[in-house]
Amino acid sequence: MMYAYHIADNRLHPLAPDASPEPAHWIDLHNPSAEQVAAVEALGVQVPSLDDMEEIEVSNRLYREGDTEVLTVMLPGLDADKRRSFGPVAFLLTPTRMVTVRYHAPRSFETFPDHAALTASGCGGPLHLFLGLIEEIVSRIADLLEGAGRALDAAARDLFERDEPEEELKTTLRAVGKRGEELASYRLSLLTLERALTTFSLNIPKKSGQNLQSVLKAHTRDIRSLVVHSDFLTGRVAHVTDVVLGMVNLDQSNANRTLSVVAVLFLPPTLVASVYGMNFEVLPGLGQKYGYLIATGLMAGSALGTYVFFKWKDWL
Repeated sequence: MMYAYHIADNRLHPLAPDASPEPAHWIDLHNPSAEQVAAVEALGVQVPSLDDMEEIEVSNRLYREGDTEVLTVMLPGLDADKRRSFGPVAFLLTPTRMVTVRYHAPRSFETFPDHAALTASGCGGPLHLFLGLIEEIVSRIADLLEGAGRALDAAARDLFERDEPEEELKTTLRAVGKRGEELASYRLSLLTLERALTTFSLNIPKKSGQNLQSVLKAHTRDIRSLVVHSDFLTGRVAHVTDVVLGMVNLDQSNANRTLSVVAVLFLPPTLVASVYGMNFEVLPGLGQKYGYLIATGLMAGSALGTYVFFKWKDWL
């Protein structure tokens, strides 16, 4: 899909789907077709492929080609099946327009057209749109971090305030581990955003006035504070994981202790039965009329005595 917007009255207005993208100030390519890529490249902008965007080398993610500055970041979003996804998004900045290329659906790209005029940078031009979209993305990641924090609060509250069976502990452990994976992706997003803004700032004095400089610094401070917050939440994930594993180990230890005690309870009766099961001609009590009952009593009494001793020691 290709979405095109132009700036009028300091607001973003969408162009008609069948209109030429030439007057657009922002062209958003979402899983673009070959025809849509060709239409954008006809404007003098080289559109990177998904393979190019997924390269980890800095030279493939942050570079300048002629008048076009290419900044590639990693962002959370949804895939075609509406499942959580994480992938690259390329920002192509030219003197006249901004082109974004993405193959998944970060929420910020859907909400930004309505919020563009409300951002700190406004809709003065492509650079303003870029910083405004970055502001929307950072706000979205902040919301995701807040949601992860609330989920960890709920998990910790359930762990510390009530006893959970082992199956629920396993479910909690799986959910907390999933949150840890999400936090890792959010942190990577923030780090790639910070690196992209650092590259972008190298040409800011030549491109813009003091207003965009101030907005850029504010975004950088916000990103750094969110990185610190994500590190804090990652520490909480590790703490909750340790608590869950500790409780699972306690449950397993209690089960193992019970099995061990039960096994020990039958050791004295087994000893008595082994003695009277020996194939010797002469054994004490074999000739007695009540020898069987006496041996059975010895076995029962030894088991009962062992049980009473364990209860006295509070091992049961």
